[in-house]
Amino acid sequence: MKQVTKTLISAIAGLTLVAGAAFSASAQEAKTLEELLQQVQQSRQAAQRIDQERERAFRQERADKQALLRQAQQQLANEQARSERLQQEYSENESTIAAKEVELDNMIGTLGEIFGVIRGAAADTIGRISTSVVSAQFPDRHLVLENLAEARELPNISELEELWLALLTEMSESGNVSRFKGEVTLLGGGSEVRDVIRIGSFNLISDGEYLLYSDTTGQMQPIARQPAGHVLSAVEKFENLESGYAGVFIDPARGQILSLLTQKATLMEHYHNGQTVGYAITVLLVLGFIIAIYKLVTLTIVGNKMRAQLKNTANPSPNNPLGRILKVYHDNKNIDPENLELKLDEAILRETPKVESGVNIIKILAAIAPLMGLLGTVIGMIGTFQSITLFGTGDPRIMAGDISMALVTTALGLIAALPLIIVHSIVAGRSKYVLHILDEQSAGIVAEHAEKHAAPKAAKGE
Repeated sequence: MKQVTKTLISAIAGLTLVAGAAFSASAQEAKTLEELLQQVQQSRQAAQRIDQERERAFRQERADKQALLRQAQQQLANEQARSERLQQEYSENESTIAAKEVELDNMIGTLGEIFGVIRGAAADTIGRISTSVVSAQFPDRHLVLENLAEARELPNISELEELWLALLTEMSESGNVSRFKGEVTLLGGGSEVRDVIRIGSFNLISDGEYLLYSDTTGQMQPIARQPAGHVLSAVEKFENLESGYAGVFIDPARGQILSLLTQKATLMEHYHNGQTVGYAITVLLVLGFIIAIYKLVTLTIVGNKMRAQLKNTANPSPNNPLGRILKVYHDNKNIDPENLELKLDEAILRETPKVESGVNIIKILAAIAPLMGLLGTVIGMIGTFQSITLFGTGDPRIMAGDISMALVTTALGLIAALPLIIVHSIVAGRSKYVLHILDEQSAGIVAEHAEKHAAPKAAKGE
């Protein structure tokens, strides 16, 4: 009996776990079998009610899902029908468009060719106008033409008039010289408003210099390297002209030649291309000029002193060569003419090195300068052939530096030699003048002394 009771209690305990909270509330230990049976029946009824409630909720939810499914299926059917309808409309529209395009082509006829010509003319005009310096005075002229060049339909009368006006304006302004206020971008940064003179469609000038117009930025800017001085002086005269006519240089390439000036090497850049040999030739030139200037100054001073001495031969001064020669004569008046001539020749020989010192150095420097130029030429050509050996002849710019050195040093040697030769001639002529005076005075002194010495002998012979 006890064993059966334990088995029932175990079964009831299992049912209470399934039943949930209601069964656990009554899962108290029964004292008798009747109470235990009563508790089991109550728990069973509670579990049945819970199961029925869950089943009813499940059925209700299942019904809702079926309704949603039917609704989604209905929407899918509607969209499929709409898709088929739209596809049919698209096909009909494609056919209609094709028919309309054929009809449009038939109606346009030869106007299509005219439309192509107009678009081409507008595109060409845009290129001409956007790069023209006239646009510096009349900006944004190309905007209307851009719409005409990119149009997909026939232009109207007003658009055709814009093309005609743009071409007419460009032609008329190409022959005008006008002055206007414009913003000029400075090379050092910033900008300022200036009076700008436009010479047709060729050049822009302002404040004595040429300007370049950039079609990409729409700005005017001075050229980094202006033309030669005589060109700029003509520009300045042209700007200051109030009436009449004045000449001015223009760029027939509409600014392209002026743009190339920024790539042109300056005189100093050419000079530095001579490198070490060029610097050495410059040192020779400067040294030769220093010696020449020194000799010219000293010979001029000596010449002035000798001219003053000629006016007073009776009182010789030791501060000039002529005075020293006259002093030799005064010290040897009583000797015979032959000995006096020898003494005067000796005095002239002592003065000659002082007078001619440095003259031959100038001559030597004038001879060395072209030889050093030739040396630079040889060095430059050696470098050129080395570049050809290493890199070939594909890029001439690789050889440009060595060739430039070869040519520049040759030019520097000649440039240094020519003035040195001229200066040497001047200094040599001045020194020969001084020596000529000494020889002339010495010969005169000897002749006069010979006459004086021969007179007593002649008297005794009579």
